Amino acid sequence: MAIEVVRIGQRIVRDDRVTTHVALVSRAFGAQKIFMTEVNPEIKETLNKINETWGGSFTVEFIDKWKTIVKKKKEENYKIIHLSMYGESINEVQEELRNEENLLIVVGAEKVPREIYELADYNVGVGSQPHSEISALAILLDRIQNGMQFEKSFPDAKRKIIPTKKGKNVLVNEPRD
Repeated sequence: MAIEVVRIGQRIVRDDRVTTHVALVSRAFGAQKIFMTEVNPEIKETLNKINETWGGSFTVEFIDKWKTIVKKKKEENYKIIHLSMYGESINEVQEELRNEENLLIVVGAEKVPREIYELADYNVGVGSQPHSEISALAILLDRIQNGMQFEKSFPDAKRKIIPTKKGKNVLVNEPRD
């Protein structure tokens, strides 16, 4: 299953950290790519450094218009999932989503244009109370993949966390000079 994410908009300065966390969750929870509009270029640098240290090939692509990428992905047979507090309950659609082959998840920063509700194949809500788009994305990605994203290996990792009952255990594979 290919999973990609598009972040629509950003409230300047206030959302740099939130947008970075949307990208980090996307990467850690199994997405291969994130498309972003109106973002600080340092976010891409941060994700590239994460890939370099922790492995993997997660991609950040800056785009001018969200609608262009959504329409392109629809033409490529991706199903568009719009995360919205007002959508169908994740509990009702998670099985159906697991059977889809390619997904593009739309995560808004501010009030999203009404048009995304129409373009989306699924408008999915996680909970019925105000909450963070970061948590909603993590829950959606987890439900879609049944937790299997945590079994994924990240190639070329210089560091890898070794699960342990107490304390911290990090395997470091730094090349020696």
